[in-house]
Amino acid sequence: MPDTTTPGASAAHVPASPDALLAVVDLGSNSFRLEILRRSRGQLERVDYHKETVRQGGGLGPDGHLSPQALERGWDCLARFGQALQGFAPWQVRAVATQTLREARNRDDFLARGQRLLGFPIEVISGQEEARLIYRGVTQRLPASHERRLVLDVGGRSTELIVGSGGQARAMTSRLLGSVAWSMAHFGDQRLSARQFERAEAAAQAVLGDAVADFCRPHWDAAYGCSGTVGAVADALRLGGQTAERHVVTRAGLHGLRAQLIAAGDCDAIRLPGIKAERKAVIGGGVSVLCALFALLDIERLRYVPGALRHGALLDWLERPQAAGATGEAAAASPLTRVARR
Repeated sequence: MPDTTTPGASAAHVPASPDALLAVVDLGSNSFRLEILRRSRGQLERVDYHKETVRQGGGLGPDGHLSPQALERGWDCLARFGQALQGFAPWQVRAVATQTLREARNRDDFLARGQRLLGFPIEVISGQEEARLIYRGVTQRLPASHERRLVLDVGGRSTELIVGSGGQARAMTSRLLGSVAWSMAHFGDQRLSARQFERAEAAAQAVLGDAVADFCRPHWDAAYGCSGTVGAVADALRLGGQTAERHVVTRAGLHGLRAQLIAAGDCDAIRLPGIKAERKAVIGGGVSVLCALFALLDIERLRYVPGALRHGALLDWLERPQAAGATGEAAAASPLTRVARR
């Protein structure tokens, strides 16, 4: 499942000598994630994984500043990640931050302390760079193919769309809408009514409307999605018996899930398998954005792919001279290095 800690070594059980290990930290608008991997036979195999629902994006005020509470939640999480990364060298760790810290006017304050607690630099990447890394992270987990692929990521405060063939992205965009932002704007009272979904989906289509020309059906053969919203919806559909396939979202299933959320009436009343407690407050916004994407881009079936941004970020990092030189392994810079499917 995408939103749970994968069974494996806890931070206390990570080998004391992490020379063969690599780590990536993803500071998203809803969750912060740390993944530790080991390079083995041309693949990166997961050793440990930590995810915390920080909801930093929900603490971004109208003035563009992160609230003191949002700052503290982020710092507390990074301090725990820093403990798990003790003993790692600079070339072994890459940390990236996305939309919330792209927007936050006091991001320098957050980063100054956050980097000290983590023990490593944090890169705030652009929306275009995020899209590029997402596409790379998704495609390296798929079989080699010449199929034209649509990849979408509904994050907390931004949504990325990419169309490409094989490992090459041809068109990319990052838009300012996501599960946290849309839930705050359209489901702020925690109610889940048909009228609220209609308004949220119409607003999402307005933001995404001019993307149709580059990302609609004629430009791709198969659609893939990643991150928390898509993963949670895929889990809910399978566990709820609306699809027999794992990691698949259909248009009919998505509309059925929306109807179930409306029937629940409010976030606290949601009792659906696959929708965890920490996801309830932002599921309305995430589902409304996803419904808008299915309608605009003529998607009937979407396959969920775990990982994405953090895996793309790590593979990109391994191609940089400081990483390849530090490892002393030519394979570290090879595009054939892949994250093992788990």
